[in-house]
Amino acid sequence: MAGFLDNVRWQECECFEWGEKRNTVASVVAGILFFTGWWIMIDAAVTYPENDKLNHAFHTCGVFSTIAFFMINAVSNGQVRGDSYSDGCLGRTGARIWLFIGFTMMFGSLIASMWILFGAYVVPKLEVYPGLAVFFQNALIFFSTLIYKFGRTEDLWG
Repeated sequence: MAGFLDNVRWQECECFEWGEKRNTVASVVAGILFFTGWWIMIDAAVTYPENDKLNHAFHTCGVFSTIAFFMINAVSNGQVRGDSYSDGCLGRTGARIWLFIGFTMMFGSLIASMWILFGAYVVPKLEVYPGLAVFFQNALIFFSTLIYKFGRTEDLWG
């Protein structure tokens, strides 16, 4: 599941060897995206502390995206394939169900943030920055999750 981009070859740079640094680079990029998403939302919450400009319930999307981030990345690709995990209550099927629930929460939060953006800010013609903050928070956490899950390789784990 994680190797769907392994056969894509980019032009190699002779000045830097990416092979051993793949996990480090993917982790740092995912962390920066995750941090930036929360930073944008914190900025919007500080800028618009009134409930009529930024409803406090809109923070729920970011919380569910963060929970989904941890759910998705708690399951290794070997567990999903059944290579390294066969014990437990449900085994490989349980790992797949857990991963499916995590992705469902992540997509649900992203769709809900788009709904908040358009339903609460664009259509009523209000100031749009709080809605953009909710959307960008969830979009950046979504991309952070994808990079952290599929950008790393388990072969380099010690």
